[in-house]
Amino acid sequence: MTTIVSVEANWVLDSRSSPTVEATVTLADGRSSFAQAPSGASTGSHESWERRDGDPDRFGGRGVSGAVDVVRDEVSSALSGMDVTDQAAVDRALVDLDGTENRSRLGANTMVAVSAACARAGAMARGVALWEHLAGERRPSLPLPMVNLFSGNLHASGGMSIQDVLIVPFGAGDESTAIEWAHDIYCAARAILAERGASTLVGDEGGFGAPSPSSEAAIALAVEAIVRARRAPGEEVAIALDVAATHMLQHDGSYLLDGNALSADDLVETFVAWADRFPIVSIEDPLGEDDWTGWGRAAARLDPTVQLLGDDLICTHVDRLERAAALGCANAVLVKANQIGTLTEALAVADRARALGMRAVVSARSGETEDDWLSDLAVASGAGQIKVGSVARSERLAKYNRLLRIARGHGAPPWSGANGFDRALGPQG
Repeated sequence: MTTIVSVEANWVLDSRSSPTVEATVTLADGRSSFAQAPSGASTGSHESWERRDGDPDRFGGRGVSGAVDVVRDEVSSALSGMDVTDQAAVDRALVDLDGTENRSRLGANTMVAVSAACARAGAMARGVALWEHLAGERRPSLPLPMVNLFSGNLHASGGMSIQDVLIVPFGAGDESTAIEWAHDIYCAARAILAERGASTLVGDEGGFGAPSPSSEAAIALAVEAIVRARRAPGEEVAIALDVAATHMLQHDGSYLLDGNALSADDLVETFVAWADRFPIVSIEDPLGEDDWTGWGRAAARLDPTVQLLGDDLICTHVDRLERAAALGCANAVLVKANQIGTLTEALAVADRARALGMRAVVSARSGETEDDWLSDLAVASGAGQIKVGSVARSERLAKYNRLLRIARGHGAPPWSGANGFDRALGPQG
């Protein structure tokens, strides 16, 4: 009774009010499961293609009717009769049906919705949690959250150039405590902004939008919020940055940081100075998506304990991951399933990063839904880190609340712990 009999699709709205694909898989015993695809705003050019209609008269060109039709017309018949519990085979069938390197026929958004729906149906058919179904022979773990506090750039216009300032509660002893600390710091940040007459409106991922036109001032404000919440910066809670430098890159090769044009070398030296001043443990996309030389400079100048996290640089593609590892210009990869197309491929990137001695961070997108399969994917991967957004907005809280349910459930996997960030900043207090 684990045989797929049909795959249906339709459009629903994501957290930015754009249409996205919802796929529903029905099994021979009549049971069904659904999943929804996320979508990014800060997207790298090397990401797999997202199928959109392009009709300006419907949803401003962002409709997904073509993606829905391809599920009904092709994907359903291709997967019909397959065993839904064999996730690798299902995902391989999707990849073969698409037949392109960049998923330009089916669309990565189409594929990830179907892949996740099949995974959920497979878990249901086996009578296990989704994370258990996906884990296979891996060693699953409850991930340390990287929590958005302040946003700028494409996530919240009008403020700092870097995209996000995040907090990492690495000193927490379990998932529940980590999320509680994040809540306390978030509330402290809101109180500080309110006291200063600043806006407490939030950006796409729930972080407070544009708290300052200065990126450095926003980092200092994050440290102040940690202290206000009675946590110790650098001993219990650290800072992570998502620079998204590709969106700061100018035609002449310089980077525009908070109104100042900087060379790649100067930008790197800015990060070095920040890392000396603030308890920064992770910097995502510090240089442009094809600035391999600049990335190499960052790796050479920053302390090796700082996590250099490749998002636009790698785009959840194994070949780019291999290149980054060979050049020694990144030591971690951001894993986004819709950048590649299927859950199997996303897990394979996390697996390969581990084999190369690199870290992995399983990540949501700025355009999310109330679906929570990402949390199970993060747990199953054993990556040890997850980046969902802030502790605000229901599409973010759905993921955090799912992590809490997994952590409190029978047979919960172990807490991943500090992920080495305690060693980066000294002993925990």
